[in-house]
Amino acid sequence: MEKHRVLVVEDDEDILELICFNLQKEGFRVDRALTGEDALRMVADGRDLPALILLDLMLPRLSGFEVCRRLKENAATAAIPIIMVTARGEEADVVSGLELGADDYITKPFSPRVLVARVRALMRRKRRGEVRADEVIKIRDIIIHPGRHEVTVAGEPVTLTYTEFALLHLLARRPGWVFTRNQIINAIRGDAYVVTDRTVDVQVTGLRKKLGHAGEYIKTVRGVGYKFDDGGM
Repeated sequence: MEKHRVLVVEDDEDILELICFNLQKEGFRVDRALTGEDALRMVADGRDLPALILLDLMLPRLSGFEVCRRLKENAATAAIPIIMVTARGEEADVVSGLELGADDYITKPFSPRVLVARVRALMRRKRRGEVRADEVIKIRDIIIHPGRHEVTVAGEPVTLTYTEFALLHLLARRPGWVFTRNQIINAIRGDAYVVTDRTVDVQVTGLRKKLGHAGEYIKTVRGVGYKFDDGGM
């Protein structure tokens, strides 16, 4: 069975070794980078991309926030799930990372078992999102192609993160259906992911901006959650 490859970006060599040792023990292939620049060089050619990136935010010179932003703005790497690893536990830092497109986070100090569990959980969620390539969704001027992880609005491609794509796909599969924030969290992150309602709102805001005028199709249902408005189709 093919081993999933994880890229670990961490400047503290002791923590880097701890993470790599525990991932390898669980059967993962592991690449390592001590700086953000090294990490970007390792994925620059778009070949043999990692299945997931563990990214420390407090890196020297090029911060983890900037690395995340560049990865998510690049169409070749935007779909790679990213777990932020940081000593910062404040909500503002977590929200900043999620706004840039990170998919999960874990704060130091952490249990190696918990970290491995979070990696496995995010990979499972990604696999669940990889549906048949012919299940294309067309609503108004939006076309969603799950098999290719592609979205176009009025014929123009839109680059989304894995989480943004999963959110749009969830809502668009059942237009008119209202999803609560908890349902959204459980569907795209898993039951064990501990976040606030604010996190979901941040993801929706970012998705709306990227969709341009089509962002208006995602409606807020006050006091409940969100739905995709099909325009009476």
